Amino acid sequence: MLDLLDIIAPVFLVIGFGYLCVARHWMSDAGIDAVMKFAQTFAIPCLLFQAVSTIDLGATANPGLMVRYYVPALLCFGLGIWASHWGFKRPLTDSVAIGFACFFANSVLLGLPIMERAYGVDALAPNYAIIAIHAPLAYLVGITTMEIVLASGKPARQIASHVAKAMFRNGLVIGLALGFAVNLSDVSVPKFVDDGVALLARAALPAALFGLGGILVRYRPEGDMRIILFICAVTLFVRPVLVAIFPIGTVSVGEFQSAVLTAAMPAGINAYIFANMYGVAKRVAASTVLIGTALGVITITVWLAVLGS
Repeated sequence: MLDLLDIIAPVFLVIGFGYLCVARHWMSDAGIDAVMKFAQTFAIPCLLFQAVSTIDLGATANPGLMVRYYVPALLCFGLGIWASHWGFKRPLTDSVAIGFACFFANSVLLGLPIMERAYGVDALAPNYAIIAIHAPLAYLVGITTMEIVLASGKPARQIASHVAKAMFRNGLVIGLALGFAVNLSDVSVPKFVDDGVALLARAALPAALFGLGGILVRYRPEGDMRIILFICAVTLFVRPVLVAIFPIGTVSVGEFQSAVLTAAMPAGINAYIFANMYGVAKRVAASTVLIGTALGVITITVWLAVLGS
């Protein structure tokens, strides 16, 4: 147990320090917004660009891994919409945002550092393979579903235009797209550019974890507790269990650990960003990020014990 705490505690310590800095007014909301904007708009896209541009796609792009992870994730998206709309009687627009929260695991800010500390840098290749289509697929599915719900007779061409604009304003998608372009074209990035990107990439995770902690201060868990706890149950338990027992998709032990541990991450900050994009279920998404992250201290430790070495 102490070994597991050694793995997970530093990650949550950085989050907690960010929370404390804002809660005690050592840092302003504007300052923490700037840190998070730097992390999400520049540093994390650089991290993903560097990872995808240099990864051996032939060795890591295991279709079995993609099926093993994303079919259960999509099932959780549908489960979130169904339970929210028909079970909790939320409007359909709210339900799409809640389904997105059930789909989108915190695969970068929590998944990468926890996987690295648990199994080492060499174990991250399957994580990057999952992350490579995580944001694009989640936003494509979420935005398309929301635009269809909001369409009210709009032509398909207009829906497609809204989806495309929203996708390519997302820094994560841009970083991944550029990484794939460099990888597939076999273009050689100049050393000074590569070194600069590497500097920004190294700042990504600590800055993002610190910023995530600071942002959580404003997410007061007010009301909606039943549906918030439902989302937490889906993200922290149902989704990783589905990934673990899913009968289709042949994976190695390392890929299995990456897939299950990624699926066991709480809802990421993108759950709130998506809800904020459309102005729906913002309090639910914000509170889910806060409560899910706190509960994740316990549940991720349990999952690490289950997965073992």
